[in-house]
Amino acid sequence: MGESGRPLAAAAPAGVPERIDPLAHIAAVHLAVADLERVASFYTGALGLDAVHQAPGTVALGAGGDAWLVLRERRGARRAGVTTGLYHVAILMPSRTDLADSLARLAAARARLEGASDHGVSEALYLSDPEQNGIEIYRDRPREEWPVENGRLRMENLPFDLDRLLGERGAGARVPSLVPAATRIGHIHLRVAGLDDAERFYVGVLGFDLVARLGHSAMFVSAGGYHHHIGLNTWGTRGAPGPPPGAPGLDRFVVGLSGETERDRVIARVHAAGVAVTGTEDGPMFEDPFTNRIVLAIGPRPISRQTEP
Repeated sequence: MGESGRPLAAAAPAGVPERIDPLAHIAAVHLAVADLERVASFYTGALGLDAVHQAPGTVALGAGGDAWLVLRERRGARRAGVTTGLYHVAILMPSRTDLADSLARLAAARARLEGASDHGVSEALYLSDPEQNGIEIYRDRPREEWPVENGRLRMENLPFDLDRLLGERGAGARVPSLVPAATRIGHIHLRVAGLDDAERFYVGVLGFDLVARLGHSAMFVSAGGYHHHIGLNTWGTRGAPGPPPGAPGLDRFVVGLSGETERDRVIARVHAAGVAVTGTEDGPMFEDPFTNRIVLAIGPRPISRQTEP
């Protein structure tokens, strides 16, 4: 048994490729919410996302006609104490000016900012939606500017001058009602019960690269040299259980891969680790050691490799 109290996933067996598709990315995040109308209004208003598709009990949000944040209603659902799950979903803006527009949009909506940081590789704003799902809005610096120390990326936590950021917009600039069409999810950050189990699963089984690990408190993994596609931390959740069935919060997240061959390689490793896999309309789904559900889909290249960095 691992730190989570669940059986450990074994490392990938010999003969199976150990690294995930270098074009792997976070294609979509699905959230369960108690008040769909209220939460959807926040994302379309304060954040400027577009309601790409709506159906009874579901709103799919995104930009440029692509949906990548899905809200599913679980009316009356309540959070159950300290559990693993979502820390934040991170929305990647195509440019620094677009990030400045996001800050101006948040200010116009009187949304409460919870923090802001210069991470060296990126600049980020932090807040929560009305049901306390964490959100990061950020822009990447060009890769040639990312700080490197002893051959490894160094992610920092420096002050971020928001007045200077707003200066990117120019005096009297109009606040756009929608984010640019190129906006996408850049990464997801999860609360977990233990980093040893997390590393065995996300690195040893799924095949992500370990970018950084801070003892037993936080870890960052990625594909293709990105600073991180998945963050994992135990800040207040070490040894915590997963959320009970029907709870609000993270329902699942989707990892996009470049083709069937890459998807089949990951699924082979998941099966070899003894993890159950079920089918969904988006692709095969399984759980990590902390009951976070992951779907593997075949999708387009992530925006972070088409523009910045």
